[in-house]
Amino acid sequence: MLLKIHPDTPSQRQIAMVVECLRDGGVVISPTDTIYGLTCDIFKSKAIERIARIKGLKADKANFSFLCSDLSELSDYTKPINNNLFKLMKTLLPGPYTFILNASNTVPKYIQSRKKTVGIRIPDNNIPIEIVKALGHPIMSTSVHDDDDVLEYTTDPELIYEKFQNLVDIVIDGGFGGNQPSSVLDCTGSTIEIVREGLGNLDVLKF
Repeated sequence: MLLKIHPDTPSQRQIAMVVECLRDGGVVISPTDTIYGLTCDIFKSKAIERIARIKGLKADKANFSFLCSDLSELSDYTKPINNNLFKLMKTLLPGPYTFILNASNTVPKYIQSRKKTVGIRIPDNNIPIEIVKALGHPIMSTSVHDDDDVLEYTTDPELIYEKFQNLVDIVIDGGFGGNQPSSVLDCTGSTIEIVREGLGNLDVLKF
């Protein structure tokens, strides 16, 4: 199903449709504030395995992130962080950043990295934010890549639907996506390490 949702004022009826699909173990392609992503409920292991198969990866080797609605969810899924890091996250989020943090025991083992870490995102896009709020906990997300030799990411939701309509349950059309991913920051050590430089201003980081 191709489901058009207004990015600024998402319809709660449409959001409820997506949430019902996720609760049933479905896979949904959703926009973020960067590129479109394959998403599912973090507690549905079969859906996560399905996404891993779509990407041709093993679940424990894939770069899956949690999309959260706000920072209050951190304490449920990550180990405690220091005040300086919390202030930095509060400054940069919502925004195009993925923070790699030490995972708590609440994070399902089948999506923890071997280092027992988890990527946390709070995208500046109302569609995934409203989905997470209605679901009641984060959703898992991983980038939708393009097969094109030049373009790494597909930005047109209708083209995404043409490619993935038989592999996923819903493709959300929230308008054209971007073609640059989020910046990934590893915050598990004594200093913040830039794993991937994507969208977002990294000058605010102090090393």
